[in-house]
Amino acid sequence: MVEDLKEDSFDIPDDLLDSIQHNIENIIRTFDVPEENKMEVIKQINYMYSRTKYLSLTDELTELPNRRCFDNEFNKEFLRAKRYKNNLTLVMFDIDHFKHVNDTYGHQCGDYILKQVSNAALQTFRQTDTVYRVGGEEFMVILTETDINQSVIPLERFRKTVETLYLEFNEQKINITVSIGACQCSEDVTTKEQLIEKTDTALYEAKNTGRNKLILSTCL
Repeated sequence: MVEDLKEDSFDIPDDLLDSIQHNIENIIRTFDVPEENKMEVIKQINYMYSRTKYLSLTDELTELPNRRCFDNEFNKEFLRAKRYKNNLTLVMFDIDHFKHVNDTYGHQCGDYILKQVSNAALQTFRQTDTVYRVGGEEFMVILTETDINQSVIPLERFRKTVETLYLEFNEQKINITVSIGACQCSEDVTTKEQLIEKTDTALYEAKNTGRNKLILSTCL
């Protein structure tokens, strides 16, 4: 369901960007201008850098972390889980019949639906779990310190929350649902790509067997 999560373009590491930013500050301090002017320039550059960095990792519409942020964070969590044998469950969900919503009610309604589902996810999952919008109507959730059985209660709670959302756009009541796939990292999973693929397969099964349901993968 989710296209390849790797970017084709060259991706500058965040630590390199931070180093460049620090070097720019040092260069500005050598300018032959009043000290207060130097500080104002540094302040403005720091603000623009922080803002640009935030936007590069954030989905503009929902304000959730975006796919690039997912790539960075999931790599870290996967390596941590494998090294320390921590529980880690990856979740994919998407909005059922979202194209029909856009075609019937318009893209502004689609944006409204995406925001409402995002808010429902933020209110349902723990603060230690992170929800990402990775493209279109597709989302991913990293459930840290969580095995597949522990994930059932929050995932079912989220599914039912979306199912019962009161959504109204241009005085029209809209009902939506989500399909969810989840997979736990295990010894049989040796790469993060395998875990993504198996989670994607679980979501695909949920979509193909009726939608508005949760499918768990054993990762075997």
